[in-house]
Amino acid sequence: MKALIVPPLSEKQKQELEGLYQKAKSPRLRTRAQIALLSGEKQMKAPEIAEIVREGQTTVQRWLKRYMADGVEGLEDAPRPGKPPTVTQTYREQLLASVRRRPRSLGLEFSLWTLQRLADYMAEQTGIRVSTETVRRELKGGGIVLSRPQHTISSPDPDYMVKKRRLKPHEIG
Repeated sequence: MKALIVPPLSEKQKQELEGLYQKAKSPRLRTRAQIALLSGEKQMKAPEIAEIVREGQTTVQRWLKRYMADGVEGLEDAPRPGKPPTVTQTYREQLLASVRRRPRSLGLEFSLWTLQRLADYMAEQTGIRVSTETVRRELKGGGIVLSRPQHTISSPDPDYMVKKRRLKPHEIG
């Protein structure tokens, strides 16, 4: 493997890399900026850098090549293939707002939300059809967990609770 070292950095390049290193939210991006800084500032070679950042020499050389070819933009992850997410931020906000309201207040004929009812309601409102699992995951992300409805039996009889307590546990159905 040929030793690869980034040429000494200009003041602008150094500021870009330091800014990326300090402000990047992604640890992967921060490590890549560190790799370029170590090579450009300290004139370190891939084996030395690999030891510091705990990556393989091949990985370090790949990121040095990408930095030398494309600059700071070369350190970003390449776009990944696949279907883009179906759920948008607007959908997520509307879902959380809807689940916090009673269904009857929205003109619906039921009084409790279920995942299927929410998925159907949101499909009507937004035109975006998602699975009940997606709805559950989005609600969980918003701090909401739907539990099974607890059905209770009540009566207008003022002595109902007294009579109910007299029943044996196996007679209650």
